[in-house]
Amino acid sequence: MPDPSAESNHAPYEVSESEADEPEVDELEKVFGDAEYEDDEDEEDEEGQSIEFEYSATITPGATEMAELLERGSIEILGLMPWSSNGTYLVQVTRGSDHAPAIYKPERGERPLWDFPGALWKREVATYELSHWLGFGSVPTTVTRQAAPMGPGSLQAFVPALFSEHYFTLRDRTDLTDQFKTLCVLDLIANSADRKGGHCLIDSENQIWAIDNGLSFHEEPKLRTVIWDFAGDPLPSSAAHALLSLLETGLSPQLKVLLTPTEQEATLRRAQRVLAQAHFPHDMTGRSYPWPLV
Repeated sequence: MPDPSAESNHAPYEVSESEADEPEVDELEKVFGDAEYEDDEDEEDEEGQSIEFEYSATITPGATEMAELLERGSIEILGLMPWSSNGTYLVQVTRGSDHAPAIYKPERGERPLWDFPGALWKREVATYELSHWLGFGSVPTTVTRQAAPMGPGSLQAFVPALFSEHYFTLRDRTDLTDQFKTLCVLDLIANSADRKGGHCLIDSENQIWAIDNGLSFHEEPKLRTVIWDFAGDPLPSSAAHALLSLLETGLSPQLKVLLTPTEQEATLRRAQRVLAQAHFPHDMTGRSYPWPLV
């Protein structure tokens, strides 16, 4: 399978200086008024400069308390995240003495695709909810925010990751195999259409986190992932038990709100198929990879 040697040079701790302060409404209209913002990169090159961002949080990305902070805390926009195909903002969320940075993806900043026409942020939240419901813990806490600076969208806990690492630099580490297998099962059930190597983060505690989950839960087969190393291997028993429980109890109430009835049925069918096969599938087409790979 492809094995890119170049490491990602993206520095997620940097944000655009031109977006560092919370934008006024007229500025947001200028950028996102008609979802026509193809020239943003040129404006960034000409006017914006990167500024350093120092991670500081009182709650860790996977902590139980993080959901309440993201759901109820006040939001301050720090900057526009670079190299994002959709409007993606680094924000600071504060509630009382608690605070943490987060990634805000407003529906207003999305660039819909022909097969994913809109509300990609709901799929971000749904992937977290599925991971949480299965007991996987593969996705940073992600919630729905209706009241937010640019309107409804998803808010995901920012992971202070080792950003020079990605799937292709980590896949040979045997101590991470179980986590990657769990993530692979999650992607099979969520029908992830964009699991790039750079969407697999690792933190200082060797926790693997799956981010950028907006292209998921399509009712038709759309699986595109870089994680094919386990093809033919048996499913981990813990994952098999989780899928069996899912089929017995059904989807969580939160998932039922986020997904259409057809998407819900397709999700359960995928879980049933993966459990019945009992092994990780092979890519029989040779085309089930995202691009770029990292």
